[in-house]
Amino acid sequence: MQKKGKISSFIPTFISSFVLSASLISQSGFNQPVQAAIGAYCRFSQEEVLTKEKLLHTFLEKKSQAYQQYKSLVQKHSQLLNHCRSQTWPKTQAIWLRLYPCDISPGSIDYVLDRIVNLGYNQVNIEVLYDSQVLLPPADNPTPWIPVVRSPGAENIDLLQQTIKKGHERGLKVYAWLFTMNFGYTYAQRADRQEALARNGRGENSLAVVHDRSQAFIDPYNRQAQIDYYRLVEAVKKRQPDGVLFDYIRYPRGTGRQSLVSHVKDLWIYSPASTQALYERAKNNKAVALIERYLTKGNITNNDIAEIDRLYPEEDFPDWQGRRIDSSASEQSAKMLNSQLWFLTVAHAAQGIIDFLSFAAAPFQNQNIPTGAVFFPGGNRLVGKGGFDSRLQAWDKFPASMEWHPMAYAVCNGTSCITNQIKTVINMAPAGTNVIPALAGAWGKTYNKHPSLEQQMAALRQEFPQINSVSHFAYSWIEPEIDRQRKFCQLQ
Repeated sequence: MQKKGKISSFIPTFISSFVLSASLISQSGFNQPVQAAIGAYCRFSQEEVLTKEKLLHTFLEKKSQAYQQYKSLVQKHSQLLNHCRSQTWPKTQAIWLRLYPCDISPGSIDYVLDRIVNLGYNQVNIEVLYDSQVLLPPADNPTPWIPVVRSPGAENIDLLQQTIKKGHERGLKVYAWLFTMNFGYTYAQRADRQEALARNGRGENSLAVVHDRSQAFIDPYNRQAQIDYYRLVEAVKKRQPDGVLFDYIRYPRGTGRQSLVSHVKDLWIYSPASTQALYERAKNNKAVALIERYLTKGNITNNDIAEIDRLYPEEDFPDWQGRRIDSSASEQSAKMLNSQLWFLTVAHAAQGIIDFLSFAAAPFQNQNIPTGAVFFPGGNRLVGKGGFDSRLQAWDKFPASMEWHPMAYAVCNGTSCITNQIKTVINMAPAGTNVIPALAGAWGKTYNKHPSLEQQMAALRQEFPQINSVSHFAYSWIEPEIDRQRKFCQLQ
């Protein structure tokens, strides 16, 4: 038998303080046209919010007469939200949401999605893969990740499918939000997945350099990692979300010295698949031998060049993909070859990220389901002379056919650093790219040093009036008390 949690575990905390009688429901004009709040944010009035919450609560208490009233009000709010957003900037206002095991409780998803609609959002980005967990039912989970819901009797509960359905009933678009190259700590502990993990030239995987133990990054060239992710993609596609967003499309970023790469052994290209793919970029034997020595030793000497010349006298110059060969002596010096091999290996690492993103997005694009790439604008920075941000997130090379979701989370005195990040992305994006900024913060107050969303939205609209879609990270920041109660409630 399915084990059901009590919705009272968190909803009545907010409803019980409202003394709502049946007369208030009728006085709210339930049978009259409901009016959305007029203004910049498409929010619903407090009276309408309380009426909807009361109807949901009554319906959950098995009072059948409330069911149709509640469904009817949800539908009216859907229509009003759609009308308001069609006339209000931005046309699409999305929010990022994580679901918890307690959301299998009757009414939990309804309550949260109602709150999201009340705040004027018309899209919700649901976290589907994160922290080694996947939002798929235990009985239908073809992936190596553990399901979010693990309660006895809940094997067939599909929170992702439910959220898509309930979101559509409320006029919300529902996007699936997936970690991409970050497969999670539990995945990294599997004995049969060790070759799938990204490794640097010191034999370390990402757990050695990232303090957040939820992060474990894979080698994008590894076939097993690709198969595992493809199974996830197919499972998500079967549930037909309105779009899919790929996050963690990058390598790890450590702290201090480990936040940059300036030497080949810093690169995450030393797992077997990545190394083999790098050798395959060579066009002759001299190039293979040179690349192998460069990876092993970390640099090439004149003695290495002479020895390789003796081994392969029939070949003129080492040649690999993208190399422009100049027959001058200086071009073949150890200094020049070290420089060229450095940029070859950096490009190889970055290309793995781009290829993995394209591979992950293709099944959705084949069904005309929109896809998007989530990234930090600073993830592709040059650092010093010849060094790079360790994430190697070459987002400027991401497909222009995808939505670009720059996480403009910079903190400064005001909003200028936020708009500067977005400006950088817009200036580098190919013509026609749909740039959808992600802002971090809360309404009406400074939160974690981020200016209020009102301030950020005003600055964004003033600087970039052409942008008409924005997202806010995250629901847990905007309604933290509700989020905490959902996260820590006890199923009974």
